[in-house]
Amino acid sequence: MWKTSKWKSKFVVVALGQAISLLGSHGVQFALIWWLAEKTSSPLMLGISGLVAYLPMTLFSPVAGIVADRVNRKFVCIFSDMAMGIVAMVYAVLLFFFDLPVWTVFIMLCVRGIGSTFQQPAIQSIIPQLVPPEQLVKTNGWMQLMNAGSFLLGPVIGASLYAAFPMSVVLMSDVIGAILASVALAVVKVPKLEKQQSENEHMVRQFKEGLKVFREDKKLLYLVLGEAFCMFFYAPLSSFYPLMTSDYFKLSAMYGSAVELAFAVGMMASSLLFSSVLKIRKKIRTSFIGLFGMGISAAVCGLIPPVYIGWFFFAFACVCLGASGNVHSIPLTAYIQETVVPEKMGRAFSVLTLISSVTMPVGLLVSSPIAEKVGVNIWFFLSGVSIVIITAIIVLCYLRNIERGVNRHD
Repeated sequence: MWKTSKWKSKFVVVALGQAISLLGSHGVQFALIWWLAEKTSSPLMLGISGLVAYLPMTLFSPVAGIVADRVNRKFVCIFSDMAMGIVAMVYAVLLFFFDLPVWTVFIMLCVRGIGSTFQQPAIQSIIPQLVPPEQLVKTNGWMQLMNAGSFLLGPVIGASLYAAFPMSVVLMSDVIGAILASVALAVVKVPKLEKQQSENEHMVRQFKEGLKVFREDKKLLYLVLGEAFCMFFYAPLSSFYPLMTSDYFKLSAMYGSAVELAFAVGMMASSLLFSSVLKIRKKIRTSFIGLFGMGISAAVCGLIPPVYIGWFFFAFACVCLGASGNVHSIPLTAYIQETVVPEKMGRAFSVLTLISSVTMPVGLLVSSPIAEKVGVNIWFFLSGVSIVIITAIIVLCYLRNIERGVNRHD
């Protein structure tokens, strides 16, 4: 069914296009945050910018998954990318000619958030249409590797462009990335899906059908529930890395940036292993191991004493945090792509996007005052222990159901 040279060449073209787009997006995002910080010097404004960026994911994720299943996925990806690129271009032109008020950047961030919300489940659902089932873990490893690379290099590129050019010029890199990604996807022929539901079927009913995917696969349901509870503790940790470096270890911004680098290195190393030598058969179990790794790594971060040598252990723990996140997410993504019927896949991935978009702001609202009161290192420890306990409880329920033969997939 699958011709080796054909599926590989198609995947490479699509993946490279997405990598370039992500690189431009991460660079522009970094530059926008620095621009906003320089203009306002207000933590509140930065907090609002994060809320504005994540809120569209929370609101539109269910709809985005349904759209990815009802509308041509290739069109959804290209339209989302180009919409974000056009908005960036319009804002760049206005910024060049006019002295725009700072709050206008929130519109940019909101549109980018909406575009990403629709683009993510569509591109994740396209991959299994191009790739043989037995290669999904490897290809998802490559996708995560490129994502980690853009996460690592994007801020460097954004900072360099921001130092050399005005913000209106920096924004154009996002436009170029969107065009290249859209062209790459446009030239690839994506197999057409047979529609198994009525085009006029009510969207609320279709969303319920998407949730039914998880109810029918108990193993997947337990794993996603575990992820939802764990991400409440895990997602906000990335916002506390700078505080661990500056307030707990009393070190400079250079060490803070090294911690971000360490996390990205962990992501890249694990992605490279998945995309090359690792062959995962028990995807659900491997994903649970990733959750345990996230919890243990976070707890270790909170136990390290605030001495100079301790920072190096903290940086290594951040490498493990980045790696563990991929050990959880890559097998989970491959399992969904392998087991969920193609016409419902977009809705399945939109549920994962919804989880991440809700847990970050809600987790920050709860964790920020607690971390300020007890110390950010204590919050790392409490988060890690909570993740381990939650995962252990979910795994026990999972194993009990395995013994009863509840589900045949893994």
